[in-house]
Amino acid sequence: MSTPSIFEIQQNSETIISREEVKKEIDEYDKLFQGADSHEKRKNNYMTMVNNFYDLVTDFYEYGWGDSFHFAPRFKGETFPESIARSEHFIASRLGLRPGMKVIDIGCGVGGPLRTIARFSGAHVTGLNNNAYQIKRATKKTNSVGLSKQADFLKSDFMNISAEDNTFDAAYAIEATCHAPDKVGCFSEIYRILKPGGLFCCYEWCMTENYDAKNGEHKAIKEGIEVGNGLPDIASIPSVLESVKKAGFELVEAFDHHANSQSPNEVPWYEPLSGTFSVQGFRHTQLGRNTTHFFVTYLEKFGVAPAGTTRVHEMLSLTAQELVRGGQLQIFTPDYYFLARKPLDG
Repeated sequence: MSTPSIFEIQQNSETIISREEVKKEIDEYDKLFQGADSHEKRKNNYMTMVNNFYDLVTDFYEYGWGDSFHFAPRFKGETFPESIARSEHFIASRLGLRPGMKVIDIGCGVGGPLRTIARFSGAHVTGLNNNAYQIKRATKKTNSVGLSKQADFLKSDFMNISAEDNTFDAAYAIEATCHAPDKVGCFSEIYRILKPGGLFCCYEWCMTENYDAKNGEHKAIKEGIEVGNGLPDIASIPSVLESVKKAGFELVEAFDHHANSQSPNEVPWYEPLSGTFSVQGFRHTQLGRNTTHFFVTYLEKFGVAPAGTTRVHEMLSLTAQELVRGGQLQIFTPDYYFLARKPLDG
């Protein structure tokens, strides 16, 4: 499925927020990252923050990234779309998904991974998302490829999931629970809706053991990633694993998918943000981002794009640089993987 052009992004009639609300939302979003109590404000207002963020950036994500808003480990000779599909197939295989199983995708975005996993496994997948615009986009895309009987969507907060206890055979989250203000609370909800013996697979954004909170550059990179991605905080790897156990899960396995990203046989996970000069890769290069920024500024100046659009694109461009630098310094990973099981007596 082709991604929309930059002009279609600005003229998308399906968007949830009106032209008048764009500047208001980006201004409100910016305020949550200002002041000494920034972290506390983000945790207390995480639902508003995340909803505002995805209302503002979803079309840009689709334009620049496609339907699956995540990174993936990638081998030399493997295309970016192939690596994305392989990382999603990895989840399906680790969970042992098969026809007849009920699975939930926690924070499903516009449903790219959900559609891939449903096709690959034959399982029925429910996409959970608290953003109305993304659910609308996901439903339309899923219906258009004939998967309406194999997938559905649930508008709900992953801190308080509107599903009965012991409902799903398996669950997964792909770079989504990084938005949770309380990891234990989020993982406990997933634990609750899983059947006893059910597996939970997750790719989590984490600061690695190389991160030094006393290092000014490290701290600035972390804060830049948080601002540009609507995050209350980025947890450390030990903190995430401790939260999994506190939620009641048994940890089956865990490792950083990008631990070998500096290997000559692998492509660094942040390479798509550095970009290559190809038809698909150009939009990720600095020149490509500058070109897009020029057009967005032009469209906003002449009233085609709503006020505030340039600020949104500027925010995404800056966080791309922070992500690349965090990857180069190996202080951040977007894909710390873990597999956990709800005990049979859970």
